[in-house]
Amino acid sequence: MRTEYKIFAGVAVFLFGASVVYGFYTHGATGHLEWIGTVALILSGLLCSMCGGFFWFVARRIDLRPEDREDGEIAEGAGEIGFFSPGSYWPFGIALSASVAGLGLVFWLWWLLALGLILVIASSSAMIFEYYTGTRHPAEH
Repeated sequence: MRTEYKIFAGVAVFLFGASVVYGFYTHGATGHLEWIGTVALILSGLLCSMCGGFFWFVARRIDLRPEDREDGEIAEGAGEIGFFSPGSYWPFGIALSASVAGLGLVFWLWWLLALGLILVIASSSAMIFEYYTGTRHPAEH
């Protein structure tokens, strides 16, 4: 995780620097600050900082992985990585729900926006708990 947080931190520093340069450049070229691009660069830098902070937080709590060590070998990272879903239709449902919410926002139809947000929450929850469904058998004594 050390590699990841260094990459995200580097990109965040670049984006903050780019926002400063962009702000000065637009102010010098047009006489006023172009707010949309400057704010977008700052928010992008904050998003990368958030991801980098998460990876830094996780990296402090786990041992060094082979890709984080100078003497790490490729063979050390071999083996089972984890469980990956063989296929799910829920991402399509989330995209469709987000599209409904987006249309509600574009046309400012509050009922369509509310319906879309409810569907996004429902389909996201369904995807998260997709493999946690089933019957529970109480312990028999």
